[in-house]
Amino acid sequence: MAIKKTSKEEILNKAINLFKTQGFNHTSMANIADECGLIKGSIYHHFKNKDEIGLEALKYISEYFDKNIFSIKDETLLTKEKLKKIVKKTDEYFLNSNGGCLLANLATEVSNQNEAYKTVIIDYFKTWEDCLAKILEEKYPKNEAQDLAYEYICSLQGSIIMFNLTNNKKRLLKIGKNLLTKV
Repeated sequence: MAIKKTSKEEILNKAINLFKTQGFNHTSMANIADECGLIKGSIYHHFKNKDEIGLEALKYISEYFDKNIFSIKDETLLTKEKLKKIVKKTDEYFLNSNGGCLLANLATEVSNQNEAYKTVIIDYFKTWEDCLAKILEEKYPKNEAQDLAYEYICSLQGSIIMFNLTNNKKRLLKIGKNLLTKV
């Protein structure tokens, strides 16, 4: 049998999908290896254990959002255009991603047992909130902007859960539309 070469990024992407759809605790190293078309031992060339994969997966998603979504706050667009762009990219990400939000899922499932996970998850949500608040501060006082950002994230996360249960895309998209009515 030929040995399959798999990158660390490919392993992370497969693991992320499994963690989101099966849960972290119900995903084994063997599951990840199977998903990658590898024998279990091959994964250990890239990662020490499942906890390391989980932590790297959280960082990977966080970096993706930093680079592709949160960076929009610095663009030279009008307030509403920045928010539209963030909402659109966020909606697209979650509509095209089975299993919801990895960071929210792991916050619920394992963050109380793993401080490193908890730190990355808190930083991710704080960065998201600060990104939105910075834009909203163009129209609102700082505290009100922070509250609006927080409410949007909480509403969106709840809506992502409901979307995964009901596949009702309209209700998920309504959360971002509601935010845009505020500016």
